[in-house]
Amino acid sequence: MGWKEAAEPVLTRMPAVRRPEGHVPFKRKLMWTAGILMLYFFLTNISLLGVQSGSEDFFGQFRAILAGSQGSVLQVGIGPIVTASIVLQLLGGANLLGLDTDDPRDQVLYQGLQKLLVVLMVILTGLPMVFAGGFLPAVPQLQLGGLTLEGTQLQLLIFAQIFVGGVLILYMDEVVSKWGVGSGIGLFIIAGVSQRLVTGFIQPAAGGFFFDWYRILTGQVEVGSIISGEGLQTLLISQGHIIALLTTLLIFGIVVYAESVRVEIPLSHARVKGARGRFPVKLIYASVLPMILVRAVQANVQFMGQILNRQLASMPSWLGVYSQGQPTGGLFYYLAPIYSPRDWMWWTANVAQEWWQVMIRIGIDVTFMVVGGAIFAIFWVETTDMGPESTAKQIQNSGMQIPGFRQNVGVIEKVMERYIPQVTVIGGALVGLLAVWANMLGTIGNVSGTGLLLAVSITYKLYEEIAEEQLMEMHPMMRQMFGNE
Repeated sequence: MGWKEAAEPVLTRMPAVRRPEGHVPFKRKLMWTAGILMLYFFLTNISLLGVQSGSEDFFGQFRAILAGSQGSVLQVGIGPIVTASIVLQLLGGANLLGLDTDDPRDQVLYQGLQKLLVVLMVILTGLPMVFAGGFLPAVPQLQLGGLTLEGTQLQLLIFAQIFVGGVLILYMDEVVSKWGVGSGIGLFIIAGVSQRLVTGFIQPAAGGFFFDWYRILTGQVEVGSIISGEGLQTLLISQGHIIALLTTLLIFGIVVYAESVRVEIPLSHARVKGARGRFPVKLIYASVLPMILVRAVQANVQFMGQILNRQLASMPSWLGVYSQGQPTGGLFYYLAPIYSPRDWMWWTANVAQEWWQVMIRIGIDVTFMVVGGAIFAIFWVETTDMGPESTAKQIQNSGMQIPGFRQNVGVIEKVMERYIPQVTVIGGALVGLLAVWANMLGTIGNVSGTGLLLAVSITYKLYEEIAEEQLMEMHPMMRQMFGNE
């Protein structure tokens, strides 16, 4: 008996959100999407019961990508979903699962396996946060009704809240995917990044763009001589935020432009004369979403370093040297991503490392993001039926063909192989390079470069999907062409 037969009773019984029967009106989709978004913001403002205030956010700079909120019910955010997706992509890419996603039975098993893995990842992520190293330190005692909780009992209560939040965000994502517009993961990323961008612009405390410029113009901040290096650096980076603003605007412009750059393969209908179309192969063909997977790997590596640092009495210096919870030397320092300009400007007082150490860290980060972006883009394309073979089948099944070529799946696949693999690798590497560049220059609200890329790309695709939904509402016959009927 294979693993599928053994696991089928469990996987087929995993709770699932029922798919809508027939077409869901666009207004109802918007209502579901808005409702889940409001629930998301509501849950991020529910603090974990029994946790001391002011606890350190482990995810830190990864928070914009992994969503959720520190010390809230959604503590783990979409991290477990992303990690489970990485595991499934690796297993599927190595053909170890033996699942045919075209088979309805295997589709159910795949979805059940994904949910089971997410639940396991919630447990594996939540347990160290509560029980190892004090990432979420508990209060000495908690009065709950007539009960007094302390020690292990209190830790179990905190873990139970994290577990419930992790499972909730899984099914919130499924509700949006089936009943709303776009995906829940994309929606939560947009919400988190947008919130940080708005805060970075108008927060009523030091650090906000408008607030800091008000202080500069009214003379409350001593910028120093503009011609001096210190004064120029203060104006451009720390107080003026000029470079951060320009980087934010450039990322918006570059992503929107890259989304419009495409190779269009002409198509014609085999039976209907005059019916023509085009298949677009975008520069960012795999979208920016594979970047979540790349950053999630880095987040998990740093998570391991944090745990080792807190659990070992004395960590070997070659492995990692930590100061105030952040790596300042050793292997985990070199594997840590560049988060802001202050991480690599070795000529300032903020960086204690030598220039060659900083350059090694930058080199590793760039290599990891470029190579990792290309590799995960390939995995993404193959596992989401966007590869040459799957695309050729879709074109063939729609009755279309490429003018000048025989109407044959193999022929169409060969044509697609001229474009899709190359564009996938180039697009994945380009996105990785943009993410590192944005982090090095900084962005408004200290949103990570990857988070900003994701937010802009997801918003653009959401706009396209809304336009498509409105088109289908106006012309119901279009639903059959898009396969949404």
